[in-house]
Amino acid sequence: MIVQACINGARPADFHPALPLDPEAMARDAAASIAAGAAELHVHARGADGRESLAPEGMDRTVAALRRACPGTLIGVSTGAWIESDELRTLVAISGWRELPDYASVNLSETAAPVVMESLRQRGIGIEAGLASIADAERLVGLDHGGRVLRVLIEISEQAIDQAFAVADGIEKVLERAGICRSILLHGENATVWPFVQRAAARKLSTRVGLEDGKELPDGSVADGNAALVEAAVRIYRGV
Repeated sequence: MIVQACINGARPADFHPALPLDPEAMARDAAASIAAGAAELHVHARGADGRESLAPEGMDRTVAALRRACPGTLIGVSTGAWIESDELRTLVAISGWRELPDYASVNLSETAAPVVMESLRQRGIGIEAGLASIADAERLVGLDHGGRVLRVLIEISEQAIDQAFAVADGIEKVLERAGICRSILLHGENATVWPFVQRAAARKLSTRVGLEDGKELPDGSVADGNAALVEAAVRIYRGV
């Protein structure tokens, strides 16, 4: 049961003044997030132009900077299909990484998910299976990878909380019926960040917070940055 810090995601530069977009800024932010209580990191590497990128140049610099700033901390990255917008470019990028992350998230809603998962596995990189719908969960069950992933991300985009909880419950039921017993990291985004943190803490599941998922604290005020969001989540976990 951990709190993972998701420090930037696909957010644009104007989302928050403290959004870290280059390796040095990510390293500083990551160190502050770990000091605030985060156990692991999830980042979206960026190129020199500040845009998301899976290219080895940006990925290697990012992972190396994080390793220096946070020795011993598990580092995860995104492989979202929109980043390279081309399946072949995504696979070529992964094959060229020299500084390897500990794991990478793969969205099961994306067409190329199975081949991306296999590419990661061949490189010895763990897989977080991202499930945002019941259909995603059913797809994971149908793949050979289902029981071999590092963990399952139940990541809900619905903003109406009753609907969001219903989708999360449906995903868990699919996994339970299939006998997939992997650790679960449960999280929401924007309006549902804190309800899902509370839900995860109460059920002794992992969660994540950070500017990728939202910038507001539980009281509705805007956080100074990722460390403040992590600190608030850790406080919730300590209170249950």
